Amino acid sequence: MGEEKSHYLELSENPVQFEHASSVNNVFFDEANKQVFAVRSGGATGVVVKGPDDKSSVAFRMDDKGEVKCIKFSIGNKILAVQRTSKSVVFPDKRSLKLLKNQSINVNWYQYCPETAVILLSTTVQGNILQPFAFRNGTMSKMSKFEIELPVIPKPAKLSLSERDIAMATIYGQLYVMYLKHHSRTANSPSAEVVLYHLPREGACKKSHVLKLNTTGKFALNIVDNLVVVHHQSSQTSLIFDIKLKEPDCAVNTHQPVLPARSIHPYRMPLAGPAVVPSQPPVPCQLYSSSWSVFQPDIIISASEGYLWYLQVKLHPTVNLLQDKGKLMDFLLRRRDCKMVILSVCSQILEGGDKGSLPVVATVFDKLNQVYKEYLEAEQSYTVAMESGPSRGSAAQKRPVRTQAVIDQSDMYTHVLSSFTERKEVSHKFVIAVLMEYIRSLNQHQITVQHYLYELVIKTLVQHNLFYMLHQFLQYHVLSDSKPLACLLLSLESTYPPAHQLSLDMLKRLSTANDEIVEVLLSKQQVLGALRFIRSVGGHDNVSARKFLDAARQTGDQMLFYTVFRSFQQRNQRLRGSPAFNPGEHCEEHVVHFKQLFGEQALMKPSTV
Repeated sequence: MGEEKSHYLELSENPVQFEHASSVNNVFFDEANKQVFAVRSGGATGVVVKGPDDKSSVAFRMDDKGEVKCIKFSIGNKILAVQRTSKSVVFPDKRSLKLLKNQSINVNWYQYCPETAVILLSTTVQGNILQPFAFRNGTMSKMSKFEIELPVIPKPAKLSLSERDIAMATIYGQLYVMYLKHHSRTANSPSAEVVLYHLPREGACKKSHVLKLNTTGKFALNIVDNLVVVHHQSSQTSLIFDIKLKEPDCAVNTHQPVLPARSIHPYRMPLAGPAVVPSQPPVPCQLYSSSWSVFQPDIIISASEGYLWYLQVKLHPTVNLLQDKGKLMDFLLRRRDCKMVILSVCSQILEGGDKGSLPVVATVFDKLNQVYKEYLEAEQSYTVAMESGPSRGSAAQKRPVRTQAVIDQSDMYTHVLSSFTERKEVSHKFVIAVLMEYIRSLNQHQITVQHYLYELVIKTLVQHNLFYMLHQFLQYHVLSDSKPLACLLLSLESTYPPAHQLSLDMLKRLSTANDEIVEVLLSKQQVLGALRFIRSVGGHDNVSARKFLDAARQTGDQMLFYTVFRSFQQRNQRLRGSPAFNPGEHCEEHVVHFKQLFGEQALMKPSTV
């Protein structure tokens, strides 16, 4: 596998570009608005603000009143706040401020999570007692404080928890405080780890996950698609962890990296400016540079080069890096853009055509159908709730969101199974085993099997003359009854005569009325089959000749039209002593058509007794 194919992380294709940091240009980042501020000469020669998209770009000037320590906009760029000293913030727009609430607390440093509006304060001499506050609707509420377990307790006590080693992020909809616990020679911990503390809105904050890094050095953290990404500077690689993947051989909630460490995909910076020669190649970007700054959840900024990227996960390279296909499915099903990758994995597993892979196939089908079933149940309960109307005291139910992880029967049929059944080099026994495995899994999850899957089974059996197996499948109701299936069986009558009776038995079991069976057969252009059926139930004398002649003519088969026409002439002769049609039967156009095709002499003559 080429190196190119194994990078499962990449930087966004269209980064936000800004003037790089220099002696005259200071760069700031606002995590709430995701805006980069480039401040030239204290603002006197201009401030350029760039957001996640070009539409949010703003440029202005302000008086140089000293070095800018921090600069931010309020949401919607309405109010600008500038900090030049450690104890004062200036609002260029003159406004009055009102104190809503104050707390007296000694703070070493703080971190703020804009997505959840939670601020985290480091308190005490060692700094490892963290006090969170939540903001909601203009009010501030104190949450439960908690302690970060330090690898070594210093004596005498001193600040031991750095702001650099703490990050807050939402993973799978829950807020976590991530602590980068460095390796300590004295504490007998051979390598660094990331400890996750779950911070609920109500109740105590608990240590919930430990991510084993198996190395030491400088690290930085991102969250992408609910994965914890740990960048390691000295090896210039990154690791990814999925806290929902349970490790069988580890203590509860201790996680190893999902995949081997890999570098972020190489990135080339296009050259810009008037001096650029068109043939000049783009310059490779130095990945994992010491000038990189990492922000939550998925932002990487290179101030020295003037780039802001979003980190992204590429799923295709993960397929060959994770050999355990069950674990791979668990991993993929939780990712955002997973559908086509999952379907390609299903095709890949079937490619070998090996009986030994059936247990793997079964595991994969069950994992997919579990998610499919959960979605169907959520959709059903939503429908029931909507039909019964809103009940008192219950919150309005939201329509379930269909994520890409919902792989339904038409997805499997279209992208995997139909092409798989056509592969000549795969043994037909394996093909049938796989189809039956998928049907078994659907039945096990109480999902109604769509008739086109049964049709695929039948066509495969017929193709390989496995009629005895077809008979058994029908006899033991492995293939569930349905009208489309009955019609398919009828069409097989010429290659397998018992199919006719099997089909009629199925239609009878479905309590189908005789005239409806005729309609079904005619709609499938099974005209002779319909004729034979109506004779077998003794209804031939009363059926509309025109309906059959219409259907026969539509097939474009002249001999079929001849056979059906002569059949009804014989009926007329038997019932009325004349082969002619009565005016009330409206068959005149068919008589004309018959004469045009076969000539007047081909018409049946009245027979005299």
